Amino acid sequence: MRVPAEAITMRRVPDVLVYADSIRSPELRHEVPVAVPDPFLYGEHAGTSHVLVHVMEAARMGGLGLELHPNEEYGYDELVARGLHRYELLRELCLRACRAWGIESAAVPATFPLELADFLRGGGVELTADRELFAHRRRRKNEAELAGIRRAQRAAEAGMTAARELLRSARPNGSGLVAGGEPLTSERLKLVLEQAFSQHECSADEMVASHGAQTAIAHHMGEGAILPNEPIVIDVWPRDRQTGCYADMTRTFVVGEPADDIRAWHALCVQALEDAVAGTRAGVRDADLNRATCELFAGHGHPTTLTKEPGTPLEDGFFHGLGHGVGLEVHEAPILGVVGKDDLVAGDVITVEPGLYRKSYGGVRVEDLLLVTEDGAENLTRFPYDLEP
Repeated sequence: MRVPAEAITMRRVPDVLVYADSIRSPELRHEVPVAVPDPFLYGEHAGTSHVLVHVMEAARMGGLGLELHPNEEYGYDELVARGLHRYELLRELCLRACRAWGIESAAVPATFPLELADFLRGGGVELTADRELFAHRRRRKNEAELAGIRRAQRAAEAGMTAARELLRSARPNGSGLVAGGEPLTSERLKLVLEQAFSQHECSADEMVASHGAQTAIAHHMGEGAILPNEPIVIDVWPRDRQTGCYADMTRTFVVGEPADDIRAWHALCVQALEDAVAGTRAGVRDADLNRATCELFAGHGHPTTLTKEPGTPLEDGFFHGLGHGVGLEVHEAPILGVVGKDDLVAGDVITVEPGLYRKSYGGVRVEDLLLVTEDGAENLTRFPYDLEP
């Protein structure tokens, strides 16, 4: 079903419950923009946002417009005296909080803990998982999230610059490449990327720095010695420490002389990216942007997800979607692919990442980050597409 842009604001607003930590839960971090490592209960009823929280975290949430309720307000000490196991105690506190807040039925994220859901339902609280509701609540990025995304994007560019400088310093040495007297490897690229992220108050658990045939596997993280003349795909998604928001960026390089097909694929991917940027604006359907890229590639003889044989996995050509939303998750709504069903809205942050690949040979991908506006898109990425570093 196609979801029109206005549906995001026209939907009935239900009561809401979230139980999670705000580091790993994007749904909770959006509502409580503080990094809390232990799970806590958040609820909305009649226009008021409530938080059941341990006193050690309450001071950090002051000034956020939340009604803060310490555990003791709902009988924590009494439950401790009864000798309840910690998890039994927390479940009972959550049920008492729901009753106190007036929540009799609520929408919850798809990741809401099953154990707690069963307990609350047993206590008379009706819960309905609503993935779409929570995804749409985060579509239009707020000012703090946009600031975090911009910081993360600057970190991505700093990392890409550091990696490019290392590639520029590399020289052939027999069958491989050396830089600074040491072999050039995927591991060295990841190290300079990670250092640059940290210097910009961002972090990344994983990143792609693949080369050669590895680049034909879009999310191969990369390993080993890099050779002259082979494609190198660097795909990074650093996370801003302050807000928990991500950026996402990809470039392809060759140290030496690119093969003719790699050069042609790269030029076509850059064209596809620029076309997608030009076609992005509020009201455009996510799948339509992907379709335009597929049509461009198919017109140059490349297989795509729209031309492949049904039931047969596609391993060559353009085998993934054009892009995705980015924010408190590195992959979130909207989805610019064959499964896309949403219209873009002003405030969406999306990637466009066209790529072309050949199994066991290599691939090319470029990726920019866009902020969707009413009449176009702001490209948040400021980095050249040059194939040679």
